[in-house]
Amino acid sequence: MADDFYDTLGISREASESDIKSAYRKLAMKYHPDRNQGDAGAEQKFKDVSQAYEILKDPKKKQTYDQFGHAAFEQGGGGQGGFGQQGFGGFSDIFEDIFGAFGEGGQRESRGDDLRYDVTIDLEDAFNGKTLEATIPRMVNCPEQHSYKSCSTCDGHGKVRAQSGFFSMERTCGRCGGTGQEMKGRCSKCGNTGRIKQNKKLQIKIPSGVETGNRIRMSGEGEAGERGGPFGDLYVFININNHKLFQRERDNIICDVAVPFTTAALGGKIEVPTIEKKMVNISIPKGMQSGHKLRIKEKGMSILRTNRRGDMILRVHAETPVNLSTDQEKILDQFNETLTKKNSTMTEGFFDKVKKMFN
Repeated sequence: MADDFYDTLGISREASESDIKSAYRKLAMKYHPDRNQGDAGAEQKFKDVSQAYEILKDPKKKQTYDQFGHAAFEQGGGGQGGFGQQGFGGFSDIFEDIFGAFGEGGQRESRGDDLRYDVTIDLEDAFNGKTLEATIPRMVNCPEQHSYKSCSTCDGHGKVRAQSGFFSMERTCGRCGGTGQEMKGRCSKCGNTGRIKQNKKLQIKIPSGVETGNRIRMSGEGEAGERGGPFGDLYVFININNHKLFQRERDNIICDVAVPFTTAALGGKIEVPTIEKKMVNISIPKGMQSGHKLRIKEKGMSILRTNRRGDMILRVHAETPVNLSTDQEKILDQFNETLTKKNSTMTEGFFDKVKKMFN
C-alpha cells in the first residue's frame, strides 16, 4: 500500500501551502537523481515526493485525497465527453523552476504529459455505474527504428559550457536534451521528435456513486515521454446532468411530491418513483403540511466504493385544488364554516404574531 502523502513529505495534515512547498523543495533537492546518480532508492524517493507534492499542492486535489485517500487517484472509470491535452504537465515539469538549467547531470528521459478527458453522464449512470468507450488522441513513441550518432553540439557529453568573465556555467545541451546523442538522418513520420500523434480506444469504467467533480486516474494512458520516457496518466473528470425528478445532495436523493389536499388532511398512501425506476408506496400521515419531509431509508444514491446507499427524502407539497365547480365551492364553503382554531393552528399562530407585533 502506498505511503501516506503527508508522511512522505514529513508534514502534518494541518500544514499550510507554504509548509507543503517548503517540505517538498527540501526533499526534492535531497533526492533529485542528478544529485544521486545510480542510487535507485533515492530515485524512488524522489518519485514518491513528486507524487505527494503534485496532489497536496492543489487545494482541490488535497481535499479529494483527505476525503478518499489514494483510492481517489487510482485507475477507475469515466464516460463520454470532451477531451483536452492542456490538463496537466508531467511531474518532471515541477522541478524545472527549482533546478532549471543548472542540474548537476545531463537531462534524462522525461515523463510524458498527463491528459484530461471530461465526461458528462446521467444521474442513473452515477447510481448504477457504467462502462464507456472513448477515443483518446495522444502522443506515442514513433514506430520507426532510429539510429543515433554523437551529438554535434556537445560532442556526446550532454552538456555545453558557457564562459562569462571569471564564471563558467554548464547547461544541458539544447540539441540532444542531455542524452549526448542525436538522430541520424530525418524521420518522415516523427520529424526526429521520436513521437507521433495516434488515437487510442479505451474502455472507461465509471464506478457507482461518483459525483460531479470526481476525478479518476488511468495510469499510463497519457502521452509518451520524450526520448523514450514513461507515459503520463489520463485523468477523467466527471460531470452529472441535472435530473427531471430528482436532486442530489451528497448520498441522498431529494424528490418534490405533490399530494392532494384531501390526502394531506386525511392521510393515505401514494406511490413515488425511485432512482431504480421502480415505484414504492409510502404513507402520508394525517395533517401533513406543505414543506414537510419524509425519509425513505436506503433509497438514495450508491455510496462510492461501498455496498451502502443514501436515503431518499420526499418534500411534500399539499396541492390546492383549482377549476372548482359551483357545487364543489359550496361544499368547501360549508366545510370552512365548520373549522375552528384547533383545525388551523399555523394560521392562528401567524396572526397572533402579527397582532403582537403591532401592539
